[in-house]
Amino acid sequence: MRVVVQRVNDASVLIDHTEKRSIGKGLLVLLGIEDADTDEDIEWLCGKIARLRIFNDEHGVMNLSVRDISGEVMVVSQFTLHASTKKGNRPSYIQAAKPDYAIPLYNKFMHKMEHEMNKKVVCGEFGAYMQISLINDGPVTIIIDTKDKE
Repeated sequence: MRVVVQRVNDASVLIDHTEKRSIGKGLLVLLGIEDADTDEDIEWLCGKIARLRIFNDEHGVMNLSVRDISGEVMVVSQFTLHASTKKGNRPSYIQAAKPDYAIPLYNKFMHKMEHEMNKKVVCGEFGAYMQISLINDGPVTIIIDTKDKE
């Protein structure tokens, strides 16, 4: 599993040009799922995201998590995070999981993230055409891959 985590002042997703979902201060999480991903990846990654200390404390030091600030989380599936650009100029997405495998993991990820946050998590819609708007705060952008666990 690979995520791009962005600290935001607000973020919204427009689904199929009609339905808008949004959050205020918190995290926008772009989630890429591959065939090698398991429930263990979900457990580790959701815990890591919820505890990631990237919000400023009273001294301006990034020392608080999204839970500490009672922030919100939005998760949007993004298979393009697993793009391979080794050959040519057209990315290959062969590493990204197919929907029949990815959707159940995406749903488990959402459930676990809500459990970690102890509140509802806003989400995009798997496989839909989406447009994302955000105000990246900082900017702070973190990339996490469960295969590296850096």
